[in-house]
Amino acid sequence: MIEHNLQPEQAVLVGLITNKQDEGRVKETMDELAFLVETAGGIPGKRFIQKLDKPDSRTFIGSGKLNEIKQYITAEGIGTVVFDDELGSSQLRNIERELECKVLDRTNLILDIFARRARTATARTQVELAQYEYLLPRLSRMWTHLEKQRGGIGMRGPGEKEIETDRRIIRDRITLLKKQLEVIDKQKITQRSGREKMVRVALIGYTNVGKSTLMNLLSKSDVFAENKLFATLDTTVRKVVIENLPFLLTDTVGFIRKLPHGLVESFKSTLDEVREADLLLHIVDISHPDFEEQIAVVTQTLSEIKASDKAMMMIFNKIDAYSHTEKEESDLTEHTVENVTLEDLKKTWIAKANSPAVFISAKLKNNIEELKKELYDEVYAIHIKRFPFNKMLY
Repeated sequence: MIEHNLQPEQAVLVGLITNKQDEGRVKETMDELAFLVETAGGIPGKRFIQKLDKPDSRTFIGSGKLNEIKQYITAEGIGTVVFDDELGSSQLRNIERELECKVLDRTNLILDIFARRARTATARTQVELAQYEYLLPRLSRMWTHLEKQRGGIGMRGPGEKEIETDRRIIRDRITLLKKQLEVIDKQKITQRSGREKMVRVALIGYTNVGKSTLMNLLSKSDVFAENKLFATLDTTVRKVVIENLPFLLTDTVGFIRKLPHGLVESFKSTLDEVREADLLLHIVDISHPDFEEQIAVVTQTLSEIKASDKAMMMIFNKIDAYSHTEKEESDLTEHTVENVTLEDLKKTWIAKANSPAVFISAKLKNNIEELKKELYDEVYAIHIKRFPFNKMLY
């Protein structure tokens, strides 16, 4: 874990270009990794990127690149190296042995952030379960500090029995946490069943796109919002009324590239809010240069949790931060976010989206009335389909 010391911890970042992950994608995920390090309280430093057909089974990257990193961190006095992919137990052990410093992978870093952000008992239980499931196959790595101790009284390393004892303790803890989450899931189901009469709307989107800010704006509540990844983990449900039409609005945990599978499993009760919603509001940070890739990540995650068939509204947020470079008429440069006007982008997405698309700034409250009108229409359509006898009330 990256600790909150008086002096922020500096970390070197390591990425890999492979047949399955090209240079452009690696740059995007490395930028995100740097943001993750900042969110965890560290300072992202130099980046080392290598191109291999596939990760090295022993050390993830090649021995030459590993030696280059070792020379750099030794010269600069850096004690933490963060890899942009999940590492296996033997890879972690081998890399730590070679670099003689703390080594984290992307999954470990995300788990650390989740552990810091968890506020409620439910979130803490979910995170603890994911942490133990990540730790269990890597348990033998924790004993590597004793491997060099050979011979002499009291210098015998922990044998297989000791490691197996720890494995049993962790397995027992995992079993207990799963039982606790089963109880929580049943409680959540009971809570949701009590809300069945109202239309349920869930905010979804990539992490740090402004979901909590929009939640506060629509529900006049005070949900924690911050310009960091995973600012909120706990599901928040608020009653919202637009004109005279009430509905329930839920804020959910943000999605991210390479989201650890263990977290998806652990946060089942949170994701059930998405699965059981009547309408999804997909919030997109239109000012982000890779927003289309982020949309794809969210779409893929919805498919994985079997929620891709839900009614949806696309809400493009942060139009106040959108910028582009003017493109000359004769310029043959490919149209990208950087050289397409916001008006052109609106036409493009409204034309190709299978659902309503609204462009807003939650921060500056731009176009919020338009959003409310579209949202009212969508919720009203669901409501009268469910309760046709209430049609005249609205």
